This record gives sequence, C-alpha cells and structure tokens, in this order.
Amino acid sequence: MSVKPAKHREEHILIVFDGKGQKEVVLSETAYSLGRGQNCDIRIQSQFVSRHHATLIKRSHNDTEEYYRIIDGDLKGKTSVNGLLVNQRKVSFHDLKNGDKVVFGPQVSAVYEHRQYDVFPTLPPDDPFDITLIDPAMIDFDDEE
Repeated sequence: MSVKPAKHREEHILIVFDGKGQKEVVLSETAYSLGRGQNCDIRIQSQFVSRHHATLIKRSHNDTEEYYRIIDGDLKGKTSVNGLLVNQRKVSFHDLKNGDKVVFGPQVSAVYEHRQYDVFPTLPPDDPFDITLIDPAMIDFDDEE
C-alpha cells in the first residue's frame, strides 16, 4: 500500500472589524477594492471610511510565495481621506504579513492572516486493516446446552 503525501494548503484571510461587527473574507482574487462604496469588492460599514479607501493586490516572491499588498486609495492614485495605518504606522502601501493590523479610521480595522497547514489524506473505507470493535453486550448468546 502506498502512502499518499500530505497536501500543503495556504489561505489569505482578511478579518474586517467595522460598524456591522466582524467578517472574515477569504482572499483568492488578484485584486480587491475596499471601502464603503456600493461597487467595492469588500464593503466596510463606517462613515469614517472613504468610498474607495484601499486596494489589495496579490503579488508573489520568486513565483512561489504569494502575499497581498495593500495600497491607500485606488489604482489611479486617488488616496483616501483618512489614510492607512498598518501596525500603527501611516503608510501609502504595505506588503502584508501574517498578523498585520490595518486601521482605516476610528473603530474600523482589519487583520491579515496568512494561514498555512498540511492536509493529510485519510485511509479509504475499504482499508484491509479496518478494525470494528464489538461490545460483548451486543452479542446474543444461546442459552441452550
């Protein structure tokens, strides 16, 4: 019987905290717009957030390790009113790392998580080594002798 290798999985998650509470967004697209505008990919519910407050762009190191860059404003160069704070520093852009905290305005923030884990395959149901345990109380003995 051959052993199947574990499959490595990665997820990029943005956890947004705004006026509506908390929501977790799994990032998989190459770009996202963030803001309170109706046409934004990730809507943030707060009067302190610009209509198009920030942009997320997927990037990669050496064509292997993917990450997201957050940019203040849109891709045309129009910045947000309040700007961006990442880990308590004002930035115009930042390459996100696991645990980075982005603040858009008062009581409005997001945390970026880069989750990496391995998924181990399970044995198929027709495994010849499958053992079924039987409780002795389940066996019906005949009292005939």
